[in-house]
Amino acid sequence: MTDDVQAPPAPDQGPQHTAGDDVGIVRPRVFTHAGLFTFMSGQAIQGFTLRYETYGALNATRDNAVLVCHALSGDHHCAGWHSGSDAKPGWWNNLIGPGKAVDTRRFFVVCANVLGGCQGSTGPSSADPATGRPYGLSFPFVTIRDMVRSQKLLLDHLGVAELHAALGGSMGGMTAMMFAMEYPGFTRRQIIMASTANESAQAIAFNEVGRQAIMQDPAWNGGDYPREGGPRVGLAIARMMAHITYLSDAGMDRKFGRRKRESAGGEAYTFDAQFEVESYLRHQGQSFINRFDANSYLYITRAIDQFDPARAAGSLEQALAPVCAESLVVGFTSDWLFPPEQNRAIALALLRAGKRASYAELSTDLGHDSFLLESDALYDLVRGFLERSEAYAFDFTI
Repeated sequence: MTDDVQAPPAPDQGPQHTAGDDVGIVRPRVFTHAGLFTFMSGQAIQGFTLRYETYGALNATRDNAVLVCHALSGDHHCAGWHSGSDAKPGWWNNLIGPGKAVDTRRFFVVCANVLGGCQGSTGPSSADPATGRPYGLSFPFVTIRDMVRSQKLLLDHLGVAELHAALGGSMGGMTAMMFAMEYPGFTRRQIIMASTANESAQAIAFNEVGRQAIMQDPAWNGGDYPREGGPRVGLAIARMMAHITYLSDAGMDRKFGRRKRESAGGEAYTFDAQFEVESYLRHQGQSFINRFDANSYLYITRAIDQFDPARAAGSLEQALAPVCAESLVVGFTSDWLFPPEQNRAIALALLRAGKRASYAELSTDLGHDSFLLESDALYDLVRGFLERSEAYAFDFTI
């Protein structure tokens, strides 16, 4: 059993954002699955919710849906504005909208906050029906496959007969890849950006340091903390460190260099933020703790670490054998978290498995987050891959 609930209308005040080449004012919705959901761990919960947004319209044949899969710290709000006074639009507003690379005049775009998240979807901060208290660490361990299975239930609810494409960057790329493996007859195309088929030891290490920053904060209290409290210091530190991995040395040097804050004055012998980069990272940490749950951070980073389809199948080629989707994999030269060779390895494995796959590598000094930023080259790649006819061979190959 499911239900679909609209969020309250956006307030009509402040500077108004008109649609133009944007999707305009959007309202998140909530999908509720009331049945038992069993996780890959064998643990189960009685029902869950996913908060999601849609843009555009589903066509008569119900096969023009594009599923947008978000990264670790992302959510369902990937385009448009929640109110006329919003300071920022959705996180991929530059890519999604009428006339944009993911054209909402042509496609029905769906984006959901993942299971285990904290932006309206069921996760560790949600109330356990059995106790009325937040699940905390009693919440089942979540895998990328669990996230995909829950989103497939949402797509079924929306009446989607077939995905025109699943796309995402970083963890979103893993999610898109898993959709193509788990539901091969349902997923016609996939776009994987700045991602990997399994993390390196270094990437796992960074996630572990972030988790330890949270768990060593006394306010974490074994995962049992009030909604407005918890390990805010530990979560801020985890975010600061992770954010460094999303950037590049050249990009940080261009943006900050060794510039000092005006308020820092001369050689101030204190531990207050003196350099602009210090101030920036502290701001990132503080803004993150106001919108993200520490336990969700633990669960989602662990899900990313555990993603390794080749391990169970014996090889990545065997894991990708069920895939029917045509694939575009995009790497970025300055991405040292999931570097180009890890993205290229996905495309090569698809080709070796006999699949139609293309690889493109974009030169940028913006680091791992390049897939989120303004890039005409990326827009052209995505638009060309989504809008070409099935019979037309895509030009970008390894």
